[in-house]
Amino acid sequence: MDLVSEPASEHWMQQALEQARMAARLGEVPIGAVVVLEGQIIGQGFNQPIASQDPTAHAEIEAIRDACRKLGNYRLPGATLYVTVEPCTMCAGSLVHARIGKLVFGAREPRAGAVRSTQQVLDNPGLNHRVAVEEGIMASESAQLMTEFFRMRRS
Repeated sequence: MDLVSEPASEHWMQQALEQARMAARLGEVPIGAVVVLEGQIIGQGFNQPIASQDPTAHAEIEAIRDACRKLGNYRLPGATLYVTVEPCTMCAGSLVHARIGKLVFGAREPRAGAVRSTQQVLDNPGLNHRVAVEEGIMASESAQLMTEFFRMRRS
């Protein structure tokens, strides 16, 4: 069930869902992400580890890389990352290293989600940066995209 959210969160999540649809069209797991700073998308990405032959080419990493290139900085203080599915351990760690201010995600990922589902990576008291978390924004749409993708893949 989606949480009540501000219209802006849904707007940005729609943009992340469009990125996820691009991944699906390429045969990649349909996860998309956008990085927003001061009301503007500064980075976007979708899953592409198969096409890029890079196991780190997750949507979150691609969006962060895009934003960092555009800003000319490896840190993104004050930025919000919107992603359709709960980040894995690698992606959660990248949020800390990039100094992302807030993470907004759609659907939980019960097997590999490392923010709420299997671990709470961002809640580790030893981390030198805190990332605020909001979950459940357009969760049903995000989950449906994943379900449809894997249903088609199995048939």
